[in-house]
Amino acid sequence: MTKVNSSDTTERELDLLVVGDANPDLILYGGEIEPAFGQRERIVGEAALVLGGSGSITAAGAARLGLRTAIVSCVGDDTFGRFTLDQLAARGVGTGAVRVLDELPTAVSVALARPHDRAVLTALGTLGAMSECAVPDTLLHRTRHVHIASPFLQPQLGDGLAALVNRAHAAGATVSLDTGWDPEDRWASVAEALSLVDLLLPNAQESVRLARVVDGPGSASPSSGSAGPVTPDESREAALRLAAGGPLVAVKLGAHGAVAVRDGVVVHVDAPKVHTVDATGAGDSFDAGFLLGWLGGADLAHSLALGCACGALSTRSAGGTAGQPTRGEAEKMAGAVTA
Repeated sequence: MTKVNSSDTTERELDLLVVGDANPDLILYGGEIEPAFGQRERIVGEAALVLGGSGSITAAGAARLGLRTAIVSCVGDDTFGRFTLDQLAARGVGTGAVRVLDELPTAVSVALARPHDRAVLTALGTLGAMSECAVPDTLLHRTRHVHIASPFLQPQLGDGLAALVNRAHAAGATVSLDTGWDPEDRWASVAEALSLVDLLLPNAQESVRLARVVDGPGSASPSSGSAGPVTPDESREAALRLAAGGPLVAVKLGAHGAVAVRDGVVVHVDAPKVHTVDATGAGDSFDAGFLLGWLGGADLAHSLALGCACGALSTRSAGGTAGQPTRGEAEKMAGAVTA
């Protein structure tokens, strides 16, 4: 399928349609956040029930930046589902295409958060019912860009990933993909779609594992499920290998900033310095900032700087959305980064 140019779709009703996970996050941070089994109880510093899910956080961040944004997802007919819909609507995200299911509970994640790291436990609930078929063609024709989030947490969506990308392109929209982490550490289920998307947005650990999938069967994913440290050089090499398959690749490097590759050209931007409270969802806020720049025709360095600014600023509050910046805040910090 021929990819489309984002500049060809400026007159559409929506700038961004997010397809992905929508659910609450319960964030625990401060104190002894590592659990101790044996019926032992530990005291944490604080807790916050916030809007979660990679798709929701990206959608909320994009709407905060001024992009006309809607989301396609599934929630349950329960307290968590109503909380999720209310939080999305309050942030200016269109929720008319979110399915409310009677038979399944809304997904929920519990995050044990340190300032620059976290561990997450997720009950999939309605995420298991989210599929490519839930995205109507009429909505694809109304949007400039489709962003797909967390297919590994939504197996039916993952199965139809390539079909959804092709449908979006046929409707004249560009497509980005943030795969998130594969809990099974297999990664191969997204292989077909990697060469179809216009923009790929992994973090450092994900980039290395996805590159091994692209390299073929002789380069299997690590046997360990660990998301261990990856150096910036390893991420840069992974980005080059992924970009050779076709997409523009932007890799989130946390404190090391971000690196992008397009047509063999490598661009790196440093991360701005902020006081970090909680890094939950920082990569999803990066996605929103990068898309703001890319859809607006900014060059690659400025798009990266906007992504890094949005990711950094989102860490100033607990949860993924409370600290998300306005466009003015993001542009100011991005300008400082690239000055």
